[in-house]
Amino acid sequence: MKIAISPDAAAEKITDGAVLLIGGFMGVGSPHRLIDAIVSSNVRDLTVVANDTAMPGKGIGKLITSGQVSRVVASHIGLNPETQAKMIKGDIEVELVPQGTLVERIRAGGVGLGGVLTRTGIGTPVEDGKDIIEVDGKPFLLEKPIRGDFALLNAQQADYVGNLEYSLTAHNFNPIMALAADTVIAEPHHILPVGAIPPDAVKTPGILVDYMLERAS
Repeated sequence: MKIAISPDAAAEKITDGAVLLIGGFMGVGSPHRLIDAIVSSNVRDLTVVANDTAMPGKGIGKLITSGQVSRVVASHIGLNPETQAKMIKGDIEVELVPQGTLVERIRAGGVGLGGVLTRTGIGTPVEDGKDIIEVDGKPFLLEKPIRGDFALLNAQQADYVGNLEYSLTAHNFNPIMALAADTVIAEPHHILPVGAIPPDAVKTPGILVDYMLERAS
């Protein structure tokens, strides 16, 4: 049985300079209670790997506002003017990665692949400094795998051993990120007895989950 911990206790496990894989798409499917606890902590110099940085005052956007993030790897930052302003000012380093390439790089990190070959970015500044590999006479970029120190996930339901079920579009990056981090912390909306989640509905098996947040009071 997994021991559920408080958001503050989970946030205390995250150290300065950590790489965080954070699920979510514009805040949908992000672990909001855990993010709030990190904002309240003193941890600094974080690298956030996510689809986006949400919006000011929402989800990952709160970490941007708090000044705790030094680097972002994301597919877009268009909805968060604070991220844009900090990037232009030089306060945050931003690596923009096409969405499909980003999720495949994370998956590669999770399943032990040495990288991903893609034609996305060929002939653009994206290819600068990257290895180009020819396959059947066509050039492909070698995009290297991404792993994190922590994966911070949101789930609709968990059972007592940590099996996770996601709801609708909250699937987004969460199941893939669960594969690619040293420590996985899940924030379920509901915690149920073992067997209450049908096996086919489990998208992240409990063996991958290190900690779960306790129910909200």
